[in-house]
Amino acid sequence: MTTVLIIGASRGIGLELVRQYRAEGCRVIATVRDAGAQARLAALGAEVKLVDVAQPASVSGFSWLLDGEKIDVALYVAGVIRRPDARTPPTQPDFDAVMHTNVLGAMQVLPQVAPLVEEARGVFAFVSSSMSQIEGVANSYSWLYRVSKAALNMAVAAAQHDYPHARLVTIDPGWVQTDMGGDGAPLTVHESVTGMRKTLASVTDADKGRLLHHDGRRAAHW
Repeated sequence: MTTVLIIGASRGIGLELVRQYRAEGCRVIATVRDAGAQARLAALGAEVKLVDVAQPASVSGFSWLLDGEKIDVALYVAGVIRRPDARTPPTQPDFDAVMHTNVLGAMQVLPQVAPLVEEARGVFAFVSSSMSQIEGVANSYSWLYRVSKAALNMAVAAAQHDYPHARLVTIDPGWVQTDMGGDGAPLTVHESVTGMRKTLASVTDADKGRLLHHDGRRAAHW
């Protein structure tokens, strides 16, 4: 049975990933921050762990919770956004919130999970964004979020060299109808996740360290 780990599964894309992988018959391990979400995911048949990726003390024991596991597919979904453009300097609380969840949390989780993905010769994907790409930037909207996702791309591309038997990638879910994306987004959560799962199933060694898009396109430049 395929074992899938979803980090940040309480709602939106993470929750839909749990639904779809469970519907496919996969064993799913999911992390959430609170007991309410824990009960919701347990009802879907997931094995749920309480982990807050924004809190280093909470993340530090993650590998202990996963002791002995082999992970075929892992996804780091946790992320937050702050929307001011470059005319507004970020506050320290906003900077800390975005960078702790989107970058530091991922970098703390990665060394704990990647060896388990290597055991299965699997894929470890980190949810990024097309807004992270430096080429062709159209505006400074959500510039702090853009910076955090660009940093995440680099963290994953660099870390890939230390885990040669796993395939580490970042993946853009597209503009999705979530709390973050808003009701006007062109993609439903179901459509985005269906595409992401298909793309991740197609990952080869040639994709290691790359930014992929939910529809299967590979980013040529960052």
